[in-house]
Amino acid sequence: MEKAEFESRLESVLIREIEGCSKLVSAERLSGGASQETYRLTALVSGSEQLLAMRRSPGGEFTEPLPAKPGITVEAMLLKCAYDAGVPTPEVYYVLTREDDLGDAVIMEWLEGEALGARIVRSDQFTDIRPRLAYECGQILAKIHSVDLQQAGLDKVLGEISPDAFIDQMWDRYKLLETPQPMIDYAARWLKENLPTDFEMALVHNDFRCGNFMITSEKITAILDWETAHIGDPMRDLGWMCCNSWRFGSDMPVGGFGSYDDMFRGYEDESGKKVDPDHVKFWEVFGSFWWAVGTLGFVEQYRVGPDQTVERPAIGRRTSECQIDCVNLLIPGPVDLVEEASTASSLDMPRTDELLISIRDFLRGDVMAESVGRTNFLARVASNSVDIVIRELALGPAHREGELARLQNFYSSSEELEDLRWNLVSQLRDGSQSLDDEALKFHLRTTVANQIAIDQPKYTGLKTAVAVT
Repeated sequence: MEKAEFESRLESVLIREIEGCSKLVSAERLSGGASQETYRLTALVSGSEQLLAMRRSPGGEFTEPLPAKPGITVEAMLLKCAYDAGVPTPEVYYVLTREDDLGDAVIMEWLEGEALGARIVRSDQFTDIRPRLAYECGQILAKIHSVDLQQAGLDKVLGEISPDAFIDQMWDRYKLLETPQPMIDYAARWLKENLPTDFEMALVHNDFRCGNFMITSEKITAILDWETAHIGDPMRDLGWMCCNSWRFGSDMPVGGFGSYDDMFRGYEDESGKKVDPDHVKFWEVFGSFWWAVGTLGFVEQYRVGPDQTVERPAIGRRTSECQIDCVNLLIPGPVDLVEEASTASSLDMPRTDELLISIRDFLRGDVMAESVGRTNFLARVASNSVDIVIRELALGPAHREGELARLQNFYSSSEELEDLRWNLVSQLRDGSQSLDDEALKFHLRTTVANQIAIDQPKYTGLKTAVAVT
């Protein structure tokens, strides 16, 4: 659809559905939103310009809601229910229909605020509100979980998933990738053996974390990204909020800005229900397990298409971040980090690492200085990937030799590394390998710690793992 036709149809909808609206001034598509289109609309309402927001399906598609992917129409229902429950969300003004011929979309209130997690955690602008945020997040989550599913009609449009089924869903997705990652299987086994049982099914946001809500210096203004909401164990939301992946380098366990106690207190004060920290820990482990599998999925997307940008394989290497978080949560203890191999040699002029460093510096310097937007971002991603290769050359051989030696000793076998990894993975999956074996725990800790030292040595999970040693 041409831009002029799109704006003409949209203007007709606004004039008809928004009281006092006489004109669409502009419709700006924003860069955010990986799975949905987001627009900032400027409309003339009662003689003054007013900002509105619109969420639309990619390309203006019409889709049938599915339990695993509710779609924008159901998202609009969720926003209305949350708004009525006192959750900070934009007010929904109109849900488009097929007769509007603009695709699945919802027009709603425009709200201001900061959503970038790193800024929320670090910016001086939010110094005063940060100490209150964990408590407020607890209150908001309690309000979300209080929504009456039947009264709202959400029980008819949202999927329901138990903790057991959720684990199986992700474990099966990982198995289809056909890559042996023993720590992922260890975490999955632990989760299956420690399933929560004492809970009532409720509305679960499923992606409530720092970076998915907007704040000002005074308050949380909006909870974003409801597209994976479902009916399940409400503690899923509290555990996900605490995952190290969403702390943005901070040591504070709740979103990088608060304590467990503050969030639990906010939840309990609002709901009247006691929070079991072990129950939340289960979902914190699950969150790191879930994202460890999710990051590997980006590698598969790169390999088979259609998105084969430099960003996809780079995200895939983040699986070791999530795996070291599982290590720290489940099997903390001493690790052995390998020494960096010397690259000093007069045989190659230049050396391999020097070639790579020159490429990295060109991307990080010249290309980034001469580019903007997504190209600038991808140049940074590419330079970081080159850094990973440089560290792989320096640390990788000793890391793999150590992993092989431990597994050969563990199995009293002379098999190759890939075969030994598959042996371990298979035994973790079929239950024949005990999770309490100390040699296994040491092997997993050391293997994952050395891998994250290659992939992202500045990740806080590595610092935590090494501090135990």
